[in-house]
Amino acid sequence: MKTETIEYKDGDVTLRGYLAYDETKTGKRPGILVMPEALGLGTHAKQRAERLAQLGYVALAGDPYGNGLELATVQEAIKLATDLFADTAKARKRVRVALDKLASLPQVDASKLAEIGFCMGGTFGLELARDGAPLKGVVTFHSGLQTQRPAEPGKVTAKILVNTGADDPMVPYDAVKAFEDEMNKAGADWQVISYAKTKHSFTNVDAASAGMPAALEYNKQTDQRSWKAMVNFFDEIFA
Repeated sequence: MKTETIEYKDGDVTLRGYLAYDETKTGKRPGILVMPEALGLGTHAKQRAERLAQLGYVALAGDPYGNGLELATVQEAIKLATDLFADTAKARKRVRVALDKLASLPQVDASKLAEIGFCMGGTFGLELARDGAPLKGVVTFHSGLQTQRPAEPGKVTAKILVNTGADDPMVPYDAVKAFEDEMNKAGADWQVISYAKTKHSFTNVDAASAGMPAALEYNKQTDQRSWKAMVNFFDEIFA
């Protein structure tokens, strides 16, 4: 497997993503943008990119803040993430430049793109879909579903798979229902899988290190189930 850091730009902000792909394969193949949790581009998102590369995809783990910044505390992350999403246009542009970089790579079939995201990274993907980005699909894992700019009818062309925890206090049932209503009004093709006995950050084995046991908790079974759901979803959208 080939992995490397690649730079791209959002205006005057230099972003440093993490690219993973099987260099022994020839020909163009689907590209998957991986957007990380609010702490920034770290081991979790990079490992997911590598797993996608093992499945035969070209995966780019995107940089949400610039210079590959990875934050040390949840408090720092909340501040930067809040600032970024205060302007929906800014958040959408930040993730769109990553998608455009992925689409430009010589190994990638630009007609077969998808995004997966964890926590804030999934919110990025949904904003791409709402903005009509050229995606086949978006998969979210324990992500925020809210937006300041709801999807317009007919604009969402990507299929959407949301994986959420039934016991996630950060994404309560009302938020899930509001998202479903938004997607129905937009005429989108969507799925929501709600996993029992599952809190926020269920894919991250280091979730407990944040010291928020009431909200954040790794769940091995849900992690495995949601990944399998993603694999099946990709088999469908890239067929």
